[in-house]
Amino acid sequence: MGTPDFAVPALQALVQNGYDVALVVTQPDRPKGRGRRLTAPPVKVKALELKLDILQPSTLKNEKFLERIEHIQPDFLVVIAFGHILTETILHLPKFGAINVHASLLPKYRGPAPIQWAIINGEPQTGVTTMLMDKGLDTGDTLLAKKEPIFAEDTSADLHDRLAVSSADLLIKTLEGCASRKIKPIPQDHSQATYAPLLKKQDGHIDWKKPAEQLHSFIRGMTPWPGAFTYHHLNRLRVLRAALVSENVSAPAGTILPGFADELRVATGKDALSILKIQGPSGKQLAIADFLRGYPLPPGTILQ
Repeated sequence: MGTPDFAVPALQALVQNGYDVALVVTQPDRPKGRGRRLTAPPVKVKALELKLDILQPSTLKNEKFLERIEHIQPDFLVVIAFGHILTETILHLPKFGAINVHASLLPKYRGPAPIQWAIINGEPQTGVTTMLMDKGLDTGDTLLAKKEPIFAEDTSADLHDRLAVSSADLLIKTLEGCASRKIKPIPQDHSQATYAPLLKKQDGHIDWKKPAEQLHSFIRGMTPWPGAFTYHHLNRLRVLRAALVSENVSAPAGTILPGFADELRVATGKDALSILKIQGPSGKQLAIADFLRGYPLPPGTILQ
């Protein structure tokens, strides 16, 4: 059970390691892009390539869907970024349990956006955890975990891709350990739990009053989705990459500072941020020198 790109390496690993994937359950096809063309989720695309049976229920409370799962009599349910909450009825169907792969070191960063929030909050590391699912949200007993460093220039996309590969490896080790009864589930310490809420488009608005170091993490965590942005008058400017500048700044936060002709330094609550890559009204992602040739922003200009 999975839907986005993150779940694809694990599905591939199951097949490559000889597991009998009796059924792939994923979200329905959705309209996508400017043309609103009906598009299959990445897990479905991979499942078709692997010639696996697929179901795309709009609800999990459908009797025919439950009958199909019961008929299979699964040893495991493997759930990765599926997008549906599983009922207790479904959770109790597999012989060995429903195993979820979550992109954090639980109990930290439960919820739908653990990768983004780990970077936004300036964490030095994160990882993936496998757990036995219960009726709560990422609250089940943990099975195995694997740590992953967060590098200084990592965006959410960079970290996403590494964790997706790690999750596939950890899943196979977890299934082997559960089948042989060598893994003992460990209850989570709920007092240490933190939550990583779903991000919305408006959450990417840059608050220049925050310190440059914090904003650097914010921009990386918001890339590629939902995207960090600021405004120049009514024009929305999306900031894709930036660098820290250690500088005593007296100008108000959001003010463009004097610098080289091909540079865009912005005052923050502490120090400054140099914008390296940006997307302006044209819609093209440009290196800052190319952007400024067509869209000059002189010192003293205020970004909001």
